[in-house]
Amino acid sequence: MVRSLTAANLEMFFLIFFLEPQMSHLGWLSPCGFRGSVMSMMRSVRSVLWVAGVGGWLVGAWGGTPLMADAHPLQEAPTPALASEWGVGRWVPDLDIRPESGSRSSLSKLTRDARAVVIAVTSSSCPVSGRYGPTLAALEKEYASRGVRFVWINPVATDSKTAVRQWIRDQGVQGPYVRDERGEIAKALGMRSTAEVFVLDAARTVQFRGAVDDQYGLGYSKAAPNQRYLVSALESVLAGNGVETACTRVPGCALESAAPVAISQPVTYHNRISRILQQSCVPCHREGGIAPFALTTPAEVAAHVGMVRKQVTQGVMPPWFAAPPTHGSSPWLNDRSLPAADKADLLAWMDRGRPEGKAAHAPKPQTYPSEWQLGEPDAIVRIPEPVDVAASGVMPYVNIEVPTDFDSDRWVQGWEIRPSARDVVHHVLVYVLPPDKDGKPQKNRRIDGTSNYLAAYAPGYQAVSYPEGWAKFIPAGSTLHFQLHYTPKGKATRDQSALGLKFSKTPPKHEVRVSAIAGAIDIPPGDPDFKVEGQLPVPQSARLMSFMPHMHVRGKAYRYELELPGSAPKTLLDVPRYDFNWQLLYRLSEHIDLPAGSVLKGTARYDNSAGNPANPDPTRRVQWGEQTDEEMMLGYIEYYLPEVPPGTPADPRPTAGRRGRSKAFDALDRNHDGRITLDESPSPSQFKAADADGNGEVTREELKTFLQKSNTRAAAGSKPSSAAP
Repeated sequence: MVRSLTAANLEMFFLIFFLEPQMSHLGWLSPCGFRGSVMSMMRSVRSVLWVAGVGGWLVGAWGGTPLMADAHPLQEAPTPALASEWGVGRWVPDLDIRPESGSRSSLSKLTRDARAVVIAVTSSSCPVSGRYGPTLAALEKEYASRGVRFVWINPVATDSKTAVRQWIRDQGVQGPYVRDERGEIAKALGMRSTAEVFVLDAARTVQFRGAVDDQYGLGYSKAAPNQRYLVSALESVLAGNGVETACTRVPGCALESAAPVAISQPVTYHNRISRILQQSCVPCHREGGIAPFALTTPAEVAAHVGMVRKQVTQGVMPPWFAAPPTHGSSPWLNDRSLPAADKADLLAWMDRGRPEGKAAHAPKPQTYPSEWQLGEPDAIVRIPEPVDVAASGVMPYVNIEVPTDFDSDRWVQGWEIRPSARDVVHHVLVYVLPPDKDGKPQKNRRIDGTSNYLAAYAPGYQAVSYPEGWAKFIPAGSTLHFQLHYTPKGKATRDQSALGLKFSKTPPKHEVRVSAIAGAIDIPPGDPDFKVEGQLPVPQSARLMSFMPHMHVRGKAYRYELELPGSAPKTLLDVPRYDFNWQLLYRLSEHIDLPAGSVLKGTARYDNSAGNPANPDPTRRVQWGEQTDEEMMLGYIEYYLPEVPPGTPADPRPTAGRRGRSKAFDALDRNHDGRITLDESPSPSQFKAADADGNGEVTREELKTFLQKSNTRAAAGSKPSSAAP
C-alpha cells in the first residue's frame, strides 16, 4: 500500500510522540534529547525518541578525539584500525629475500607466480608470536594449493640463529624465513609488532595488515578465535573482492615505530597515484559509480586534473567532514579523509607533470559488484510497485508497507538499500513493524502504530555491515515500512527501491539499537550562526558504536559531547563543516562507554543568511519540518546494551515512568516543574496549538489532548494545523 505523508511539519511534539514506542528500551530523554547517530550502542540509553520523518536512522559522529578511559586495560586484543593510515592499498617495492636456508630470492619473484603472498612477522623470543606459530603453519599448508605463498620475517636482531632454526623446526614452516637483522624489510613495510601479518596481491599491493585472529593477545588467550582476520582477508583477495576489515591493531611484541610502507622510488602514476585513487576515489569515480566522471586511467585523471586538484586542496573530496583528531590516529573505522602523505604525493605528482612510470608497477584492476555492494543478499524486500516521481515541484513523503513473510526471527548483520532511480531519491528509511497479538503488524503512531528503525539510504550512506556478534532484530512475521523522500530533477521518472538483507547465521552477542538527540528549532530570518542544543540522558550503561548528524541545507556544523557526572563535557565528534549533500555515518574503531547518569549533548549551528548559497529563503523564519527548505536537528547514534540480552524488549524506565505518565510531556518539561513553557517547546506554532487556554503554559492534559487530535488527523491522512485544535 502506498500513501503520501502530508504531515510535513513534524515538530518536536511529534518526534517524541511518534517514536517513543520504538525507543522504549532507551529511557527518559530530555526535550532536546535526540541526537543519535550510528555509534556504539549505548549500554542502556532509554530515550523518548524524537524522530521526524527522517527519524531514527542515520548516525552522526564528531570529528574530535573520542573519550577514552584514563587507564589502559591490562589485556589487549586486536581492534580494527584505519587502513589508509597504515599503508593498506600501497605498492611494496621489490625486497631482497635472504632466507636462513635455501637460495636468495626477491619479493617480485615470490609474487610472480602467486595469487597472494602472506608476510608473517615472527620472533623466537616473543610468546605471542610463538602461540601463533602452529596457526600460521597450518594456514600455510592449507592455502599452498590455492596459490598463496608465505614469507617469514624476524625483525628482532637479538634472536639467535640457533633459536630461530629451532623455531622453524618446531613449527614446521615451509616458506623462506628471513632474519631481518638490519631492519630493512621491517622499515620498508612499517612493521609495528610481531604476530602481525601482511597480505599482498600479485601486483605487490598491500590488501591487509593486522592480526591473524583474536585467539591470543597480551594478557589473555582463548580456546578458539571469534574473528579470523587473516582467513577472511585471503578469501576476499582470492575471490577478487575488497577486504572488509583491512587493518587491525596487533597485540604482539611491539617493534620500533616506522613509517607505513615506505617507498624510496620516485612517485609515478603506476607505482603510487593509481593506488591512492583506487583507495579514495575510484569507488565512486568509475564506470557505473555515483560520481559524474571516472578516474581509472591516466587519461581520465589528466582530463579532470584541475577539478581534482581544487577539490583535494580544499578538502572537499574525498567527502569526510569530521575534524581531525588533536593527537594520535583517527578514531574512525570508516575515515574517508585523504591521509596527509597521500594528499602531498598526489598534489606533487600533478605539479611535476603527472609521470606515468612503468606499467609493470600498476595495481591489479579492481572489480565492483554490478548489483549489491555487500554481495548477494539473503533476502531482498522490494517496494511492490514503482513510484512515479514528478519532473518538478515538491513531493510529499511516500510511505509503503511490505510484508516480509519471515516465518522465524531474523538477525540482520548487514543491509543495503538500492534505489532504481538514484538521482531523484534523497533518502529512504526502513522501519520494522512487528506483528501484534492478532498477527497484524504494529504501526508507528504517525501511521497508526509503533516501529523500529532498521536501515536508511542517503547521499554517502547506503550499506552497513556489522561485525560478527552484532546485529539488528526482525521478529518473525514483521512488516517493513518504507518511507521515501523524492527530489524531482527536471524529468519525470519512476523508482522501485529495494532493501537487501544479510542475516547472521547465529544469534548475536549484542543487539544494535538506534536513538537520537534532537533540539527545538526556530531560526530567525537572516541569522548566519544560529545555535540549537539538545541532550540525551543515559539512565543505564551503554556502548556507542557510531554517529550520524542530520540537518538540512541551512545546517553548517554539528558537535556531539559526553558529560559525565561532575565533569565538563568532552567532545566525541566535531563536524565543523556539515554538508547536506553527504549524510555520513561516523563509525568508531573502538566503542565508547556511556556510564549510567551521563548525558549525551548535541550542538547544531545553522546559517539562515543570504551568505549561504544553499539557503532557499533567508527572509523566512525556519522551523522543524521534513522538506529540505525546512530544518531538522537530529544527532543519531547506534549503540548496544551489554547487559541486556539480544531480542529483549527492555524497558528500564523508573517505576514512575510506567504509571500512565506521558513520556512526551516529561521529555519536554526540562525543568520538571509540571508545565511546558515556550522556551521548552520545539516550535512556537505547535506550542500555540497545544496551549488550549492561551495562558502561555501547556499542561499534561493539554498536551495529551493536542497529541490525540493530531494523531487522529495524521491517521486520517490530513495535515495537522498550526492553529489551536
